[in-house]
Amino acid sequence: MSILLRMGPSLTMRRAVSGLAVVLAASGLRAEAPTVAKAAVSAKPDTVLVGAMDLELARAMRSLGTEATGSKNPQPKPYFISYAVSDSEGVSMNAQFGAITSSNASHRRTADVQVRLGSPEQDNTHGDHRASALTSMPLPLGDDREAIARSLWFATNRGYGRALDSYLKVKTEQQVRAKEEDASADFSVEKPATELLPAAPRVQLEKAAWEARIREISGVFKQFPDIFYNTVGLQASSETDYFVSSEGAKVATPSHVARLVVVGRTRAADGMDLFRVETFEADELGHLPPQKELMEKTLAMAKNLEALREAPVTEPFNGPAILSGRASAVFFHEVLGHRLEGQRQRGDEEGQTFTKLLNKPILPSFLSVADDPTVTTFHGTPLSGHYSFDDEGQPARKVDLIKDGVLETFLMSRLPIASFQTSNGHGRAEVGHMPTGRQGNLIVTSSKTVSDAELREMLKAEAKAQNKPYGLYFEDISSGFAVTTRRSPQAFSVVPLVVYRVYVDGRPDELVRGVSIVGTPQEALSRILATDDKQDVFNGICGAESGSIPVSAVAPAMLMSKIETQRQAQGTARPPIVPPPSDRMIAKGGH
Repeated sequence: MSILLRMGPSLTMRRAVSGLAVVLAASGLRAEAPTVAKAAVSAKPDTVLVGAMDLELARAMRSLGTEATGSKNPQPKPYFISYAVSDSEGVSMNAQFGAITSSNASHRRTADVQVRLGSPEQDNTHGDHRASALTSMPLPLGDDREAIARSLWFATNRGYGRALDSYLKVKTEQQVRAKEEDASADFSVEKPATELLPAAPRVQLEKAAWEARIREISGVFKQFPDIFYNTVGLQASSETDYFVSSEGAKVATPSHVARLVVVGRTRAADGMDLFRVETFEADELGHLPPQKELMEKTLAMAKNLEALREAPVTEPFNGPAILSGRASAVFFHEVLGHRLEGQRQRGDEEGQTFTKLLNKPILPSFLSVADDPTVTTFHGTPLSGHYSFDDEGQPARKVDLIKDGVLETFLMSRLPIASFQTSNGHGRAEVGHMPTGRQGNLIVTSSKTVSDAELREMLKAEAKAQNKPYGLYFEDISSGFAVTTRRSPQAFSVVPLVVYRVYVDGRPDELVRGVSIVGTPQEALSRILATDDKQDVFNGICGAESGSIPVSAVAPAMLMSKIETQRQAQGTARPPIVPPPSDRMIAKGGH
């Protein structure tokens, strides 16, 4: 399952801190307590942190397990341990109807400790036990080597206990279960990377100035009485991610993001809830759009919401349609991208839509698809899915997934599959989750392009050929949902926000509401006829089994010969009964 939104659920950029419950490790499974001296006051926090990670990891590898000591109850020694630490600072503020509702700062430092027992061919993560390798714990925020080391020690011991329990279950299950369809190893062998970049600088925020800006933006909605909810949220964070492993990997990478999100909600007279979201993203606060542009786009969004209230509800439709560049980007992310993630090609529960179609055409020959997290911007627009190293310490790299319509590979973490035994730098996760193969910057290119005007005429011609009075144009999208498991229908749903009927008889386009795009992947992908000659960007937050991570998708607008829609839920609540208070009423004490 995946949900793609342009408004992230947390302040951290690459990984969000999750809650955790800490319990004591089982007796007899602990390494000796650390006796690391405190670092000098002059040491840099990142140097102290990496140093503590290095020393504690090496000590855990030496002391955990007893199989080599002649013990009466030998315990296996780990063959792999890694520490992934997310150190993030951020600020957030929100405004509503011209007033500040919250303004906060945060500093979080969290460790994900991964312990593997057995061998890469088969370990405690096998099958349904993948999460058994991971233990998460908050770390001290200060430059205190001893405190950091003791926290890592405690998390590692707890993780070893969990891993041992799972490893014993894996070995028992293998004796009673049928042979697996994909007998690939549980962990790939990779070359360890070493690159310690300087820590990310702290967020610099002119608090009063930005509070004034978001108050002004949110104040736009006061002139629209039917918009009963709005929020303008500013988020800026600075994060450094550290990764060390028993294989010798040692990586530190900084990242920054600034995001302004504008949300408005209204309700039609028939009870249908309607909303719009505008997101502006940059690598730092100073690179967000100027205030004039933000005000203009917010005003246009509010006017569109008012128009949507009066728009007719569309009926279910199966006919030609154009998806705008952003809508097309979400479509490819949901319909195609998730099904090309490596772990979806193995396991009894996965639908494996494209597993057996390697080196075969799955798209029209004029389309190619790559995922390239090394790209930071596209034509000046920052890409949320950019990263230098994935969450398994592997260098990010461009992966050509589909060339001229032919499927060539999958997005790989360090979980091998039958066709591919190594990572290609796409093992990603939110804090507290095991990394899996995930999208970064999914980029769609086309060799069969026409202008926007030509694409529109092609839509009308296709509608006429199908005896349809109109085709649909999907201008803006909020989110999407994909089902990839075997026990459920292999279907997808994409939720548009702004949809127009494009009439073949020359009537003006008509704004409509209440429509969702639905379908099955192979059928939908085979219906693409052509694309326009420019690509657009969609930045968002994607949720799946390894958590919520930032992603981007880049695609041109595309014409589809047939697309199926269904009506959204109608809703039964009435719009607000009493009109909102006016400034004059407030001045008179509500009379």
